[in-house]
Amino acid sequence: MNSEADQVFDGQSKRRRGLLILAAVVVVGVIAYAAYWLFDARYYESTDDAYVVSDIVLITGEVPGTVLGVRVDDTQTVDRNQPVVELDPADARIAVAAAAANLARAVRQVRGLYAQADQLRAQISERETAVQQAQDDLARRQGLLDDGAISSEELAHARDTMARVKAARDGAQQQLDATAAQVEGTTIATHPDVLAVVAKYRDAALALRRTTIVAPVGGVIAKRSVQVGQRIAAGAPLMAIVPLDDVWIDANFTEGQLKDVRVGQPVRVQADLYGSDADYRGTVVGLSAGSGSAFALLPSQNASGNWIKVVQRLPVRIALNADDLKQHPLRVGLSMHARIEVRDTSGPLVASRVRATPQPVQKSHGEDPEIDARVAEIIQANSAQATTRNAQTTREKQGAGGVALTASRAGSSNSGR
Repeated sequence: MNSEADQVFDGQSKRRRGLLILAAVVVVGVIAYAAYWLFDARYYESTDDAYVVSDIVLITGEVPGTVLGVRVDDTQTVDRNQPVVELDPADARIAVAAAAANLARAVRQVRGLYAQADQLRAQISERETAVQQAQDDLARRQGLLDDGAISSEELAHARDTMARVKAARDGAQQQLDATAAQVEGTTIATHPDVLAVVAKYRDAALALRRTTIVAPVGGVIAKRSVQVGQRIAAGAPLMAIVPLDDVWIDANFTEGQLKDVRVGQPVRVQADLYGSDADYRGTVVGLSAGSGSAFALLPSQNASGNWIKVVQRLPVRIALNADDLKQHPLRVGLSMHARIEVRDTSGPLVASRVRATPQPVQKSHGEDPEIDARVAEIIQANSAQATTRNAQTTREKQGAGGVALTASRAGSSNSGR
């Protein structure tokens, strides 16, 4: 009996000891977790509802044309300003030649206006002299009429002459005013007629340049749809470029997780593609202006009787470290796991600037040095100075030819004698 009781007592003691050990382990675990949460876990918010996002730069044709060559294909890496598509430039070259001819014609026409103004000034000067002479003649004849040396008819003729030369002078002055109104305050290069044709020449030159389509940014080619021989219209999408060196993360956090999230907080990100082998360093650069449902094509209508609360998620934009991206490149749409450290809540809730590295700006073709130089060359070649120089050269050649011809004739005459 005693042995059985001892066995029962020993069993109860072991169970009590096991329960005490279990209770101690649970208490220690709770204390450890409480300490972990108090000193570390409560300062982090994490989600696996995160994805890689990037700009998708659409390449379109700025001018219509026939595709002569496609230099890239899907998955290929391209650099900024690298040619990707070539269009047939024949029509554009003809348009440039026609625009250059129109510019030269306009320069010569405007130069003619300046020459006409100079000619009218010379005529006015000549007619002023004629008016003065007619006035003097009239004054002399009026004195002779008093003496009876001339007839009144001759005096009337003198008055008619003076009226005629005055009218001629006034007409020339009006023509000069009309011509001066067209050229006053301008030069040949700044005359409105020349500027209008210059604009058309620039448009034709830009159209020719745009027959070579270049990549506006560096990245990877995607969604190529253009083919050789295809006739494209202006604005038609040809392909897309994804700049994979400038991707970011859109991490969707629930409403309850966003209380302490601020711009500038550090983030640790892992990709399902690489797992724990790749750890990306990131920074919170902005919070979306609304939840995904708010920007949906068909927003939810909660003002109804059959309402069920759904916890909303808000996209948080996370910029990644460039060195980490170089070591482990990402692709658009990949799944990520983001963990934000919310210990420091001094940052702003609304971002003032999101893009740390602004996208490169395309060169403004409206101010192109090559086109400007060509315009200046055409204007100079057809301006008064160039024409005067060419005329002088022609006269010199003609003079030299005349001297040679005279000498040859003299030689023939001497030989005849």
